[in-house]
Amino acid sequence: MNKPITVLTRKGEQQLKDELSKLKARLSGEVAEKIKVALSFGDLSENSEYDEAKNEQALIASRITEIEQTLAHAKIIDDEDISTETVGIGTTVKILDMEMDEEMEFKMVGTKEADINGGKMSDEAPIGAAIMGGAVGDVVDVETPSGVIKFKILEIRKDD
Repeated sequence: MNKPITVLTRKGEQQLKDELSKLKARLSGEVAEKIKVALSFGDLSENSEYDEAKNEQALIASRITEIEQTLAHAKIIDDEDISTETVGIGTTVKILDMEMDEEMEFKMVGTKEADINGGKMSDEAPIGAAIMGGAVGDVVDVETPSGVIKFKILEIRKDD
């Protein structure tokens, strides 16, 4: 079965690598120590510390596997590959909500990097998908539960 390709910016790749290092260190250090201490308590059938440590170990191991799979199947977008002619992964975009007359600005990223509160819009989110490939001046329609909203692309740039 082919794994889906995840698109990441160079910064997003580095963030995942940093998280992976921290998780591996935590798994071999802190969590391993918790399991060792819990084992010293004896009877595992009534040992909640052991169960808790094993659950934590499983969660961390699962996240490590997820990150490793993401990185193994990622397409990395380098800064020099980012064009400001059209909206794409890695560009920062300013758009106008034409109905509310409000401007919004966010960086376009792949799904794994998305953080709307942090100003990062996924290329698969409704607004992100609608503006992908658009140029300055384009007006796009975005389907929402409350109806169609029009957005105008005001600016496309890449940040340092």
